[in-house]
Amino acid sequence: MELLLFDNAEEPHTTRTIDLEARKYRTYHYWHIFVPGIRAGQLYGYRVTGPFAPEHGLRFDPSKVLLDPYGRAVAVPDGYSRQMASQYGENDAIAMKSVVVDPSGYDWEGDAPLRRPIASTIIYEMHVAGFTRHPSCGVGPELRGTYAGMIEKIPYLQDLGIAAVELLPIFQFDQKDGPAGLNNYWGYSPVSFFAPHAGYSSRKDALGPINEFRDLVKALHRAGIEVILDVVYNHTAEGDAAGPTLSFRGLANDVYYILDKDRAHYANYSGTGNTLNANNAIVRRLILDSLRYWVAEMHVDGFRFDLASVLDRDETGRPLETPPVLWDIQTDPVLAGTKLIAEAWDAAGLYQVGSFIGDTWREWNGRYRDDVRRFVKGDRNTVRLLAQRLLGSPDIYGYREREPGQSVNFVTCHDGFTLNDLVSYDDKHNEANGEGNQDGLDENLSWNCGIEGPSGDSEIETLRSRQIKNFLVILLMSVGTPMLQMGDEMRRTQHGNNNAYCQDNDVSWLDWSLLDRHRDLHRFVRTLVGYRRQMMSAGSAETLELSLNELLRHAGFDWHGVRLGKPDWTDDSHSIACTIRSTPLQLQLWLHLMINAYWEALDFDLPPMPPASLTGWRRWIDTARKSPEDITDAPEAPLVHEAHYRVAPRSVAVLFARTAGASR
Repeated sequence: MELLLFDNAEEPHTTRTIDLEARKYRTYHYWHIFVPGIRAGQLYGYRVTGPFAPEHGLRFDPSKVLLDPYGRAVAVPDGYSRQMASQYGENDAIAMKSVVVDPSGYDWEGDAPLRRPIASTIIYEMHVAGFTRHPSCGVGPELRGTYAGMIEKIPYLQDLGIAAVELLPIFQFDQKDGPAGLNNYWGYSPVSFFAPHAGYSSRKDALGPINEFRDLVKALHRAGIEVILDVVYNHTAEGDAAGPTLSFRGLANDVYYILDKDRAHYANYSGTGNTLNANNAIVRRLILDSLRYWVAEMHVDGFRFDLASVLDRDETGRPLETPPVLWDIQTDPVLAGTKLIAEAWDAAGLYQVGSFIGDTWREWNGRYRDDVRRFVKGDRNTVRLLAQRLLGSPDIYGYREREPGQSVNFVTCHDGFTLNDLVSYDDKHNEANGEGNQDGLDENLSWNCGIEGPSGDSEIETLRSRQIKNFLVILLMSVGTPMLQMGDEMRRTQHGNNNAYCQDNDVSWLDWSLLDRHRDLHRFVRTLVGYRRQMMSAGSAETLELSLNELLRHAGFDWHGVRLGKPDWTDDSHSIACTIRSTPLQLQLWLHLMINAYWEALDFDLPPMPPASLTGWRRWIDTARKSPEDITDAPEAPLVHEAHYRVAPRSVAVLFARTAGASR
């Protein structure tokens, strides 16, 4: 083992090389050395000599500069070459280098994680760079696509009512890990579990990304917005057997990765070429130390674990009943109180939605996404499933006493169609990815409303807008933790690309000119989010701590079809209505929700007035109406005088009635 010191990232040769003799500088698994005079900002790496014997799981390459797995910052030379890192030969001048960091010098000015209850959390999944990289963003060119650029747009998030941002990966990743001629945009290709991605920093010095990211966290906290990181502990950027040697492979390949039986190849439960050996004691400690660092030193509020079911596997790939790394994360005192969200599946068929381990993990509810999509597009045999999703999925989560927010509900996310594209395309259009349109899911549960792609037909555009609003009403009125995707509130499009991981361009960036073109939708979302926040803030601490089962036992739900008390649960039904008579939140408000996914208008009977009603039923939402009548502020909501309400084809209507003591 050699420690290599560099003066700058492009240095063709080390300025100093220190041999680490094992008997002096190694204790058990750990190499260590004290170098007098080293200061923050010093660039360094390692060189390791050992056998290249893939058949034994060993892939040492003494020609490569290796990153420190615990390095707190990474310097990327302008000429970084993933190809050179994938073949034998020295790459000192074009290899990434680790950077010595002193994390103690930053002034947090009293900042601390917010610890907001999950029950009052509304998540906005977003890409740090894509949020402000488009020229229309209103941010100066020097700050576009950076942490600092995002700070300038925080007022927009506040106005929208967002309670937490879920940032696509901001760990340093390999931007060259993409198809020929394209960069990796999403960031699911990590090279470090401690370093913030330098490409998102407006500061060019090696230490700049750390404090700029902290500035972002501090600014979001001041705005009352939590920070959740999308973290990737299931694989690394080193890929398969033909991939680059950047760090882990050259240090201890057989420790860090799950290998196939032949030891020469990698198990691929992540779908990206390799799988991190997360339940190995060394790797487990690395993951825990990384999470602690982001909480203690970077003040983040929570984590969403990409392909979290990979962390359930042992070194042979077999699922474990009690995976050590997941229990370590849940029971770690530094992580206590942070939000832990699992994408409870992997790329090899392990699907654990509803059965992920522990009693603090929340889950991306993939079944919510699929069932709501099927219902809104008009599929058969979906009404019973929709009712379960509206109630927080008790058929999935009701078997144990967990909070309603265990289900993270979403209709769209980064992986798949945007909400606009969900109602504009029947098929994926990923040709720009250079993979012959073979990548991405084939089954999107989408409907183009009659024409594939953009349309100048006003009737089709009206229907698409209505379908988008239908999805949003269902999402924000469902029990659980709602998650919106960046730009869905202004109809961001990826032109039918459902796997835009390598589209670091207009395809993925948020075009802010859409905000002016779709002000009506933005207003609709903003009002819905405001209602959701008002509803959750009305509850006491005790009511917000109720389990899903307790919530459903204490709440008054009456199911109907077009006739009162007669819900149609048959396979060919496309409509459902629900009266919410009471909730543990004591809102003193009755709601009547009518959802019509049928292609003809339906007349729904209305329930009798609440005994203590002050006025009668008022129309709050009708997605078939033009703005501003599609959603109204409560004081202006018009009275409904009839005993029934006509719900237009493929639309949602919500009425409310105030009872004595209700506030505005």
